[in-house]
Amino acid sequence: MDGKELIILYIHGMGGGGDSRIPSVLNQHLCEYTSAPVKVVVRTYSFDPDVARSQIDSWMDELKPSLVVGESLGACHAIRLKGVPHILVSPSLNAPLYLGYLSWAAMIPGVTSWLDRIYKPREGDRQSLHFTFRTLRKYRRYRRLALANSPRQGSPDFFFAFFGDFDHYRRSGIVSIKSWRRHFGNTFSTYPGTHFMEEEFILDRLIPKIIQTLGCL
Repeated sequence: MDGKELIILYIHGMGGGGDSRIPSVLNQHLCEYTSAPVKVVVRTYSFDPDVARSQIDSWMDELKPSLVVGESLGACHAIRLKGVPHILVSPSLNAPLYLGYLSWAAMIPGVTSWLDRIYKPREGDRQSLHFTFRTLRKYRRYRRLALANSPRQGSPDFFFAFFGDFDHYRRSGIVSIKSWRRHFGNTFSTYPGTHFMEEEFILDRLIPKIIQTLGCL
């Protein structure tokens, strides 16, 4: 790194947003690991993947980040972006499949309002979730669009993922190392934590990988 400020675009997971925990920890501690200025930018985007695509593309044009970090469902948004290195935290490659299959259930009266109550985000700058048929049915197509930019499909981009050993979403297959390996090979490591990467692993696993990746630019 040559001393110029480097921008990391952080793409949060479902129900996350501008005040998500991991990018906040990164902004607080990255300066302890490097003398070069690094800024993590995280913004709240729409739950509708088509709207989110437009928003994130505009941020890419504006910020011209040196690295993209995607968390959970946000990994699919991150993977789609071409020409930058990608680091993924608990990538939920199969969540779009589940959301797509759920779209038909959302046509049953009352299901959308029921899901909206169950998955109501915490207070703050958080993504608003609204589980309608029209929104959910887009997710399977959006997954295909993201995985078109994978090494399996010939992408030259850099990808690396972290998976928690005690990630409860791995039981259902929403998070799957097998799925990751199918599209990205053995470009991952595990940590003895949960889906929501704990601070100790942000400090001793995620940040060193970010510094290593930025140092290769």
